[in-house]
Amino acid sequence: MGEKKLMKGNEALAEAMIRAGCDAYFGYPITPQSEVLEYLSREATQRTGMVLIQAESEVAAINMIYGAAGCGKRVMTTSSSPGISLMQEGLSYIASAELPCLLANINRGGPGLGTIQPAQGDYFQSVKGGGHGDYHLIVLAPNSVQETVDFVKLGFELAEKYRTPVMILSDGAIGQMMEKVELFPQMERVADRGYPWQTSGKPLNGERRYITSLHIQPEKMEEINLRLQAKYKKMQEEEVRYQEMFTEDAEYLLTAFGLVSRICMKTVQLGRAKGIKLGMLRPQTLFPFPSKQFAGLAPRLKGILDVEMNSGQMVEDVRLSVEGKTRVEFYGRMGGVIPTPDEILEHFEKTFL
Repeated sequence: MGEKKLMKGNEALAEAMIRAGCDAYFGYPITPQSEVLEYLSREATQRTGMVLIQAESEVAAINMIYGAAGCGKRVMTTSSSPGISLMQEGLSYIASAELPCLLANINRGGPGLGTIQPAQGDYFQSVKGGGHGDYHLIVLAPNSVQETVDFVKLGFELAEKYRTPVMILSDGAIGQMMEKVELFPQMERVADRGYPWQTSGKPLNGERRYITSLHIQPEKMEEINLRLQAKYKKMQEEEVRYQEMFTEDAEYLLTAFGLVSRICMKTVQLGRAKGIKLGMLRPQTLFPFPSKQFAGLAPRLKGILDVEMNSGQMVEDVRLSVEGKTRVEFYGRMGGVIPTPDEILEHFEKTFL
């Protein structure tokens, strides 16, 4: 059993980073995730010797991540929506260079500077690759403080397994709420992880190691792209994660990710109390997406209601997954407004019954 504490989401995220043996953190303050940097500045360097730098900007932070990852270090950054936007060029470089790192986006309402309230409008940016070129991030979507902690450990493992950036897509509510959390034990810090890609600053066995995302010859750039696509296919086969609720006898399905999935769990209970056979499928990985799970349930369903805090983003992947085998509708709130279980149920009844 791990240590149990009552913690705010952002602080639990930072604590998990420390315990996961993170070597360095580079970031920049932005609401609603600034507690991450504050907690690390108080705890990390004293307890573990982690390198901690408040960069001059998010652009600087992601390029520091690029450099440290290239040196074979376990590295992470966090930000919120506008800050993540500034990191997209660096993320594309890191994906092409096939370096592992972990990011967390504590999503807030947009577009623009928007609001500091929670939202889910960054789904497209996170899942489709917000920067240039053909690449993906592994995207983990926690719906609790506990999952936030668990996904830090998992995120580092997946990043290093696939040599890829991994993103935890959270939101301002999960970042600010306090919940009981079970923390995993402190992992031993490793001075030299011995990764085969890490630069050493000098030729090794007569070969110079270098890391780049620049490949002028089109044949070489295509070779890199084909290798990336093969890696993404392997992720889709092996790393899909999801949660089901009352799907065995469900006639209708709710689907949501992150914070909204918790609200939809209550909606399912309210519907069941009224005799409506509601179930729920919650993607925990937004990429790779649980397309096969949706496709398997679709033929016996009368309909699916996708609920998000945006104008309709994940719903496109749900529709692609079911391939027209059942009706898919959408309900969303925007600008930082959080839907209630009752209003979701009311919209469902008006739409399907």
